[in-house]
Amino acid sequence: MSTASVLATLRPLLSGLPQPVYLVGGAVRDLLLDRESHDLDFVVPDRAIKTAFKTADFLGLPAYILDRDRDTGRVVMPDGRTLDFARFRGADLEADLRERDFTINAMALLVTTDEVSLSDALVDPCDGQRDLGLRLIRQTHDQAIAQDTVRALRAARLAADLQFTLHPTTAAAMTAAASQLTTVSVERVRDELLRLLMAQRPAVGLQLLEEADIVAAVLPEIAALSDVGQSAPHHEAVGAHTRRVLHWLTRVEAAVVAQQPEDLPALRLAQRELATFAGPLRACLQQPIDGGLTNQTALRMGALFHDVGKAETQTIEEDGRIRFLGHDAVGAQLAGRRLRQLRLSNELVQAVTQIVAGHMRPLLLISATQPSRRAAYRFFRAFGDNGIAIGLLALADHLATYDAPPAAGPTDDAAWERLLAVVATLYAFYFDSYEEVVRPAPLLDGRALMTALKLKSGPEVGRLLDLIEEAQAAGLVHTAEEALALARQEAEKGG
Repeated sequence: MSTASVLATLRPLLSGLPQPVYLVGGAVRDLLLDRESHDLDFVVPDRAIKTAFKTADFLGLPAYILDRDRDTGRVVMPDGRTLDFARFRGADLEADLRERDFTINAMALLVTTDEVSLSDALVDPCDGQRDLGLRLIRQTHDQAIAQDTVRALRAARLAADLQFTLHPTTAAAMTAAASQLTTVSVERVRDELLRLLMAQRPAVGLQLLEEADIVAAVLPEIAALSDVGQSAPHHEAVGAHTRRVLHWLTRVEAAVVAQQPEDLPALRLAQRELATFAGPLRACLQQPIDGGLTNQTALRMGALFHDVGKAETQTIEEDGRIRFLGHDAVGAQLAGRRLRQLRLSNELVQAVTQIVAGHMRPLLLISATQPSRRAAYRFFRAFGDNGIAIGLLALADHLATYDAPPAAGPTDDAAWERLLAVVATLYAFYFDSYEEVVRPAPLLDGRALMTALKLKSGPEVGRLLDLIEEAQAAGLVHTAEEALALARQEAEKGG
């Protein structure tokens, strides 16, 4: 259901209420930009929670009290869209709007007004409609960001997502607020960072945060990458490369997962090679992890942290070659530490650290022949379901590495084709042969193995079961008898 449809549905109810109801904030902005909003915010002079419950009863949906003290309630629609109702923040509607963050979010629309032109029905005390036309992010007043420094993160996200420019005074206010972000609730900072990463242009948002010195305040490990040089085929420092990986990841997701039209030959080739897996990949990325976050969240976060270990592992050899031995393992540790400080769930931390630890593995599988069943089994045994995200990240990492200026030459098409073949093979094993290769059903359990070989419980039993499972995944063992024979042979070697 579109925003306009929601408003039309609610109009018969809200027009009969004794007080006016206004749609405010981002939903109004998006209506003017002809964009859809997932969350709709409404304000009323009083009794907002009561209005929320009346709306829920009218729609036959549940309602919840978000904040009794601030008189805020929520209705959740079947598609996940939320309708939030709140009391005016100030004495009246204009005071409420003037205390909001940015002018383009400080407009209101009387819900009961059925106007042909939205512009004629707007309440716009901060000239937000003008700034929409100028494609400008401007704070509502000089202290808007200073009063709530998390708004500095939001400004970068909005500018990136809408492809707007930051007003100079707003950009300056963001920089001034950077040092204060360490005193803000970790959860609020975390939530804004997650929204920025999940936006359409996270690389642009990250760059805006870097320009405002905000990355150094909230993600110091990422800020430390800005001056870490790299050898060819890389063509820029690690910090710039990280942003470029995020840029290419959004394009890989759009081309391969969403199968959106793509002009770049490399991505058109990826679309063709991986078209069979578009649906399963989409379902995999949408799979929830915890707290409303998904595998796609872990993938984006993994891209942000994939090279975070390079600052600590950089070495320069006599010939000038720069190396980063073990940066994947070190990076996983650093990422895990930062994500725990941001109070993300254990499930998400585990997913991101596995992605960071494994982001180089597809490159190591490139050879004259495609990954074997055994190699695929070992890959997914090490990284589990996160191996799917690692495949997409490897593609983005390659494109970012070879995204050099024209004078440096085109992308190595042969290397790209080999990497695509590796990722396609891994996906084929996972999506088409999961029970045979990735997670074969046990042919023997530990008790049967101990009984047949007269073994005591201990590490040896686990070792033999692992060997059987790997041989089974490799297609070398098919029956319990063959599994037992292999175990007996290996036990004798060990003895």
